[in-house]
Amino acid sequence: MTSGDTVRALLENAQITQQQLDEASRIATERSQTVLEVLLDSGWVDRSTVIRTAATSAGLEYVELSEFTVDMGAVSLLPADFARRAGVLPLSRENGELVVAVSARRAGDIELKDDLGRLTRSRIRFAIANRADIEARINQVYRAEGEMHDLTSDLAPEDEGEDLSTLTEVSDEAPVVRFVNLLINQAISDRASDIHIEPTERDMRVRYRIDGVLHDAHRSPKNIQNGVISRLKIMADMNIAERRVPQDGRMSVTHDGRRIDLRVATLPTVWGEKVVLRILDTSNTQLSLDELDFSRDNFERFQASYTKPYGMILATGPTGSGKSTTLYATLNLLNRTDVNVITVEDPVEYRLPGINQVQTNARAGLTFASALRSILRSDPDIVLIGEIRDHETAQIAIEAALTGHLVLSTLHTNDAPSAVTRLIEMGIEPFLVGSALDAVVAQRLCRSLCPRCKESYQPEAQELLRIGFPWEEGQEVPVLHRAVGCSACSHTGYRGRMALHEVMTVTEEVSRLAVARASTDEVTRAAREQGMTTLKVDGWLKVAQGRTSIEEVLRVVA
Repeated sequence: MTSGDTVRALLENAQITQQQLDEASRIATERSQTVLEVLLDSGWVDRSTVIRTAATSAGLEYVELSEFTVDMGAVSLLPADFARRAGVLPLSRENGELVVAVSARRAGDIELKDDLGRLTRSRIRFAIANRADIEARINQVYRAEGEMHDLTSDLAPEDEGEDLSTLTEVSDEAPVVRFVNLLINQAISDRASDIHIEPTERDMRVRYRIDGVLHDAHRSPKNIQNGVISRLKIMADMNIAERRVPQDGRMSVTHDGRRIDLRVATLPTVWGEKVVLRILDTSNTQLSLDELDFSRDNFERFQASYTKPYGMILATGPTGSGKSTTLYATLNLLNRTDVNVITVEDPVEYRLPGINQVQTNARAGLTFASALRSILRSDPDIVLIGEIRDHETAQIAIEAALTGHLVLSTLHTNDAPSAVTRLIEMGIEPFLVGSALDAVVAQRLCRSLCPRCKESYQPEAQELLRIGFPWEEGQEVPVLHRAVGCSACSHTGYRGRMALHEVMTVTEEVSRLAVARASTDEVTRAAREQGMTTLKVDGWLKVAQGRTSIEEVLRVVA
């Protein structure tokens, strides 16, 4: 594709305006440059956009490597020296083909494709990428392969009788240190929320949880297992000699100039200790409520609650559903110099500036309940309780909400109405629940469709009726979108996640039902009659907007 063809494609795809093109043509004539060079120099278009537009116009696949999760199995098929020399990077295996990233200049190189086919014994499909990005990712991914070789060469075979000093020496060896650092950095780069290191009978499996779904990342030799796990335990300030009981710890790393905290948990299994690292990206704590995917009606209901000076607001849902993110975003909005905000958490996952955060310590007798009593003597305006787990904590939280404090907390229930009956089941007097509780937000996280490859389609009418989609016979069948899969989303069809919400305001009717010890079904019926949008209906609204798929909503909402 010539420079002129690329410029025309940029104009057709609205990447530049006619006015910018005319001005670039004038400057190009004056400077004896091409129009494309002037557009790049002026900043009217960036190099990635040029490459993407040129590739798409030529009918070639384009991949943004900075957003792509590289399949290490595909990488292992091509020697590092050839990848560096040719400037190519294996990305993934799909339908019997090996997808390889190349620069635009080499997209038509038949000889290169033949060489790659012979080396990897695979059919080759090229995907266009920025040359600088290819070089950077080659250095990153092949460094992992190099570290693996160092580890298998340098570390002695596993010995169950090794003592504490041996473990410490192994965990401090440079190859192990570099391997662990690379493992964590790669997970952060791939947008993983968790790293799972799992010993098996013959090897050590590493998996990353990306957008809520686990993906295989590495298979490592068994003989590096103890060294890697010991290194992680040292970093997290754990007892490396104790392998028989679960342990918890915490560590911090620096990635691309920003500090990332990780929560570490070990679990003894039959093949060794499993380690899970939860990546706590502090950028999540800076999110505003506007960025949390609330529909307009749900946001207005929630806003009416958190702007009150007192009362209790509960966030409910399973582990990993984004409850803490929602509450932190709310605290960021409420945190002002004229209010005293105190939290009690187990553990304190994110450090928030300007907020007094208390870490529970069961061994020292500092439980949620005891910490909460002390907090209420510290003149708070707003209190966040990490989780209501027992009657004592629930009772103190309710009393705090009734005595002029705004109380935020989490509870594990499947939906918002269930929170009312759960508190009563914990032994709280029904009339206190009805008086103190102001709103309940239930939420789930579902994957967002990849904007580059999502496909529109018209579903069958019977399918919509079967799943309860808000559509009636006689109406026009809506156009929805479904997952396809491309290089940008690692061929999953999804990229990123969004929240589904159910916001129940505790009205007089809901309060009356709480006092009467009504069932969850009755509370749900009353809340829906008063305008509550259920989790599934909120999901259907986001399906209709083309943001997620029917399958994804059904996966996370019963």
